[in-house]
Amino acid sequence: MNLNQITVPSRDLSVAIPFYQKLGFKLIVHAGADYARFIVPDGEATFSLHRVEELPSGDGVWVYFECDNLEEEVARLEQEGVNFTLPPTDQSWLWREARLQDPDGNKIILYHAGENRKNPPWRLDT
Repeated sequence: MNLNQITVPSRDLSVAIPFYQKLGFKLIVHAGADYARFIVPDGEATFSLHRVEELPSGDGVWVYFECDNLEEEVARLEQEGVNFTLPPTDQSWLWREARLQDPDGNKIILYHAGENRKNPPWRLDT
């Protein structure tokens, strides 16, 4: 099994699409005001947006994108006017994360984990 795509809700794709393009995603499907799909910069998965009337309540959606060059990517995005809620920070789970929100409040985490992504010291033996 392989992950094909993640879809997140948006109240206004005309605002959300340029935000994700700024992150480096390539728009490949644009179905008017209701749906858009992107190719992510690395890997085979895609990422999509679908229009909703009401966003999820509470913590909502959290989406993680791994970056080998996290510091440089954050600096590039800050120059593009993207605001981060957390600068690149080492986490106790051995990932370095920078956090931001998309225009709809979905949590976006850019991170670098290296070998710890799939093989942290506390990984279960399978």
